[in-house]
Amino acid sequence: MALDTNGGIAPYDAPEKDLYEVGELPPLGYVPAKMYAWAIRRERHGEPDKAMQLEVVDCPKPDDNEVLVLVMAAGVNYNGVWAGLGIPISPFDVHKADYHIAGSDASGVVWAVGSKVTRWKVGDEVVIHCNQDDGNDEECNGGDPMMSPTQRIWGYETPDGSFAQFTCVQAQQLMPRPKHLTWEESACYTLTLATAYRMLFGHHPHEIKPGQNVLVWGASGGLGSYAIQLATAAGANAIGVISEEDKRDFVMGLGAKGVLNRKDFDCWGQLPEVNTPEYDAWFKEVRKFGKAIWDITGKGVNVDMVFEHPGQATFPVSTFVVKRGGMVVICAGTTGYNLTMDARYVWMHQKRIQGSHFAHLKQAASANQLMIEGRLDPCMSECFAWDEIPAAHVKMRRNEHKPGNMSVLVQAPKTGLKTVEEVLKARG
Repeated sequence: MALDTNGGIAPYDAPEKDLYEVGELPPLGYVPAKMYAWAIRRERHGEPDKAMQLEVVDCPKPDDNEVLVLVMAAGVNYNGVWAGLGIPISPFDVHKADYHIAGSDASGVVWAVGSKVTRWKVGDEVVIHCNQDDGNDEECNGGDPMMSPTQRIWGYETPDGSFAQFTCVQAQQLMPRPKHLTWEESACYTLTLATAYRMLFGHHPHEIKPGQNVLVWGASGGLGSYAIQLATAAGANAIGVISEEDKRDFVMGLGAKGVLNRKDFDCWGQLPEVNTPEYDAWFKEVRKFGKAIWDITGKGVNVDMVFEHPGQATFPVSTFVVKRGGMVVICAGTTGYNLTMDARYVWMHQKRIQGSHFAHLKQAASANQLMIEGRLDPCMSECFAWDEIPAAHVKMRRNEHKPGNMSVLVQAPKTGLKTVEEVLKARG
């Protein structure tokens, strides 16, 4: 494999070993035989602190079109919770590997490159987006790579995620790291930001436009915080929905035009049977919710788009409050997958229901450029130490995490560092 080590990193002395302690850097470009990783095994499926165990495993080697990245920090996403639980599917039923390393976000340094990789070299500082594909079909060559039958999510549908000292990814997954951010800030945003970007701008002709209105569920979370910022940057009006009043100022600070607290309304869950007293009570509450939206957008002005991810608890309301000809775009079902709606309001008002799944490189890179330019805040709320990776996922599982996005340190020994030189100095 090619090993061009001219990465702009000042030379430093380090021994060549088969295994390095976490936070200890090998010589630039030297790939050890082994590495530490938080591994999940099928027989350990369960809560994250049970499923994720620290193991020593083989260090991956990149193929011709792959890149090995030394992981400085990684992002915490619900992918890790699902992988640990084995719900809604076990990742082992997808990739068939003996163990699974979760983690679908990372910042780090290119450490080795395959023989056909020309865009990246050893020493480049990068962030990683989580979409992989085989690159050989029509969708990957002139279409939408997210529609490729080979599309998969790294760190969830592949066994080699970011909760390890090294990770091996396809070269097309790499993007430049925003140098003004710390390693941990750089690691927390790519999955949720690119997902939000595709939801808002990736489904023609329903790209959000200046002056339009978008309702954002979970506005203080990872996805929601970027949806608010992206809509605002596009000149649209974002209306955020929160569940705790102490999150209001955070969401308004991101640029939201208004904020609604869902606890002020009682219309959540699956749709009651149409034309029953229960439906009538639900419908009354939904109209109350819609009136609260009008108080922000103007009387009679329904939202052009609903940014959906809770699923079961909110979907019936989303399909009602979106305007005639508008779109409900959904990327998850964190409250459940059994979605219900009053179909009359969908077909009669010609509303669009659109599924959305992560993003392709062009979309991820466009979103990343906004971060590089400093036009978005990564909204990192908490950063955990390497040995706290399972605990961070437990916190997310219990919905006890703070507004924004969570990171964990891997090779970076402490928070606040922005360069490899600072990492080496902090290590001592």
